[in-house]
This record gives sequence, structure tokens and C-alpha cells, in this order.
Amino acid sequence: MSEELNFVLQARREKLEALEAAGVQPYAYSFDRQHTAADAQKLLGNADEGPAVTLAGRIVAWRSHGKTTFAHLADPTGKIQLYFKKDQLGDASYALLAHYDLGDIIGVHGPLFRTRTGEATVRVDRVELLAKSLRPLPFGKEEEVNGQVVRHSGFADPEQRYRQRYADLAVHPEVRALFIARSRMTSAIRSFFDARDFLEVETPILQPLYGGAAARPFTTVHNALSLPLYLRIADELYLKRLVVGGLERVYEIGHDFRNEGIDRTHNPEFTMLEFYQAYADYTGMMDVVEQLLEKTADAVRSVPELTAEVPQFKRPFKRIEWVPSLNAAAGVDVMSQGDATLRALAERIGVEKPETLSRPKLLDEMFQTLVESKLHQPTFVIDYPVELSPLAKLKRGNPKLAERFELFANGKEMANAFSELNDPLDQRRRFEAQVKLRAAGDEEASSVDEDYLRAMEYGMPPMGGCGIGVDRLFMYLSGATNIRDVILFPTMRPE
Repeated sequence: MSEELNFVLQARREKLEALEAAGVQPYAYSFDRQHTAADAQKLLGNADEGPAVTLAGRIVAWRSHGKTTFAHLADPTGKIQLYFKKDQLGDASYALLAHYDLGDIIGVHGPLFRTRTGEATVRVDRVELLAKSLRPLPFGKEEEVNGQVVRHSGFADPEQRYRQRYADLAVHPEVRALFIARSRMTSAIRSFFDARDFLEVETPILQPLYGGAAARPFTTVHNALSLPLYLRIADELYLKRLVVGGLERVYEIGHDFRNEGIDRTHNPEFTMLEFYQAYADYTGMMDVVEQLLEKTADAVRSVPELTAEVPQFKRPFKRIEWVPSLNAAAGVDVMSQGDATLRALAERIGVEKPETLSRPKLLDEMFQTLVESKLHQPTFVIDYPVELSPLAKLKRGNPKLAERFELFANGKEMANAFSELNDPLDQRRRFEAQVKLRAAGDEEASSVDEDYLRAMEYGMPPMGGCGIGVDRLFMYLSGATNIRDVILFPTMRPE
């Protein structure tokens, strides 16, 4: 295989040299493209002859028949057939076509016409090579089955597709449609919040302290300051500082980083939406999330080339309570169990290495195993144990619980929200409890953030806050089963 590939690569380089020897510049500076493939189809309409068009794109099919050659040109809007005729181009220009390959990017000009088989075609009278392809793209094959065009991929290995996303996009129109849909979803998120008087802001990615979530950070060092820094694990604490400063509705769409494993729903670098609204609580956040998900689903559905069936959201979403749902699934009152009994129960239900986990982490893992994994339709799980929610206010009427919800669908978390804690003295006690957990071996526990406490002491209004994993949301909307399918350049092990 290696020798065959080297032969192919060498052959393409020889064609490049032949083109250069003939005075052809194989890598253009620009090209005045005036039409797309879709434009050309519309201009021809149902007629047999049409106006001249100027197109540019990639050669995706090539059939030479002596003095005539047919090809297909692809651009972001679709494909159109090209017809090259020696008499039309002239001997010298037509001879250069022998050095063209699949994957080459070209510009063409010529009038439209319809072939005897009814296909819209450009009768090329000028052609310009814009970029010579030195490596063959893994184009697949198409065939017609029962009147439907069936595509067979030439690039089916998922691992290679993730590593070479540029090639994946080039040969799979459905992958391009997927990421167009993701972009539409992100635009819809911005429009949704902008229309509600939220301000989009940017907060630091490099932070002297990390917080806002339970996760291990990536660490680095600022050389000039000799200062250890962390890639943020969440945007929360900086966004809430802004609410203290009078920016009462803020949101951020940005990348967070967590130094954890890679699996079908986790990538170390991921996109988060976080938003905070002064004078709201977690019930208000549920209403916002329901409305937001409807808008994002509509945006994804607006991409006609997307092959997935986008879920229909029906408000209100189902709501269940954290403690009763876990007790029902476990068959015991989980919260009243001692640590030893809890670990034994966790081991029986399949939690890995329960002896290494803190009590809050143990409860979280048990909930994931027994309840979370079974929630397929969008469901709000509400009222978490306070030890699992160091940044949420206590439940009104039950100080053992916190006013927090998480949204689950297809067995995975998509959103996490609180009635945000705004008592600086209570917040200090919660931070100090996290420090004790960290000292006991919990690497995901947070530290005391003195600057954040200072901000709270100036007076933090009551507020509701929410974080939504943008990648997981799009997985749900697009039907993707692996987070790497919805991230353009996912983190990969070295080849």
C-alpha cells in the first residue's frame, strides 16, 4: 500500500512539473468567481441553452474521451457537469487537461446547455488551474439503487476522518452540512440571548485559580511572571463577578478545558454556553432553557441537507427530584447510609473503585449509573444534595438540598443550573469544605477564591445561572453518537 501511494504521489508531482514547464502557474493568487453551481442550475432552469457562467471549485469526476472530456465540478452549493472540447479550447489548452487530476481546484467559464441525458452542463471555453492537488482525496463512488443515489464512502475509518477533518469535509457533503447546522445553532443561541437583553462577554481562559466546576485542570506557567496558571474549567465565577458590577444579564460561548479522559461524550476541550440573570432563580432558568432548546432545534432543522431527524421539543419538560429518584432506583434511602454501606452499594451497582471516591463523588457516580443513564427524553432533575452543589443556594424549606437542576437527554447531561449562592459567608464555608475534600484526595475539589469572595462581599444580587454543553446539545439535535463527530478538530492521540 505504501509503495502504491508513493507511486501516486510521484505521478502527481510529475504532472505538476509538466504544467510548470508549459508555463502554467499551478497555484493562483485569486479568481473572479461570479456564479456557484446552484446559481448555474437556476440560470439554466428548464431551458436547453443558457447564459455564460464563471465557476470555481474542485474536480470530483473526470472522464476523457479523446477530443472531448466530461468532468464534475463541486463547490459548497453542489455539483455541475463540465464539457471540454478540443475544438473549443484549442490544441494547447486541451493538451494541458491530461495533467489535471481529481481533487484539482479549477476555474472555468462558458455557456450553459443541457445534454441529451438532460444534465445541466457548462461548455467550457476557458479553464484555469487554481490549485494542483498533490495527494488524492478519498472520493467514494455513487450508484443509483431503486431511483435513489447511494454513496459509498472512500473514507470510512472514523479515526482517520477525525484526524484529517479537511479531507472528511472535502469528500462528504453530509459532514459539511452537519457543521453548517452547528454554526446555525450557535447563531441562534446568540440571537436568542441578544433579543432578551443579555450582553455577550469574554472572560479569561488563563486563570490564576480555577473554579466553577468539579474537574481537574490543565496547568501552565507564565514565564515572565513566573506564575502558575490554569486553563479554565468553567466561566462561572468571572461571569458572576460581572453581575456584581452591574451587568445584570450576561452570557458567554467559549471553550473550557478539563484534564479528564476521552470517550464518546467527553473531549478535553469543549464548548460551553453559560448565562446569568440577576433577580432570577433556578425555576426561571428552566423556562429559559426550554425556550432556548426550541429555538436551537429550529435552527438545526433549517439546514435541508442535514440527514438527521431533529427532535421535537415539547414544553414543559418532565421534572423529577434527585433524592427520591435515586432512592427509588437503589431501593434504599441512600442519603441515610454510612460511608462504608454506601461504598458497598456503589460497588454492587458497578461504580468503579468506590473506595477511592469522596462521599459527594460517590453519590454522583451512583446517580449517573442508576438514574441519569435511563433518562432519554429531555428531563429536568431538580433539588440536589447540598454537598454536590457548592455554588447553589439552599433549597427553601429544606437546608439539606440545593436549588439546582440538571437537564438530561439520551442519558447524558446537557445543562446545569442553580439559584446562585450570593451569601459570601456561606460561600466561604462551602469553599473551605471543598478544601477539606481536596486534602482528603479529591483532585476535582476546588480551592478558596479570595477575589471572588471579595466581589460577593460588595453585594451580589440574587440570580439564576446556567451552563449548557454546546457539543452535547448539538449531539442530541443532530443524532450524533460520538462527541468527536460534532467537533471539527477533536483531541486525538498521536499517530
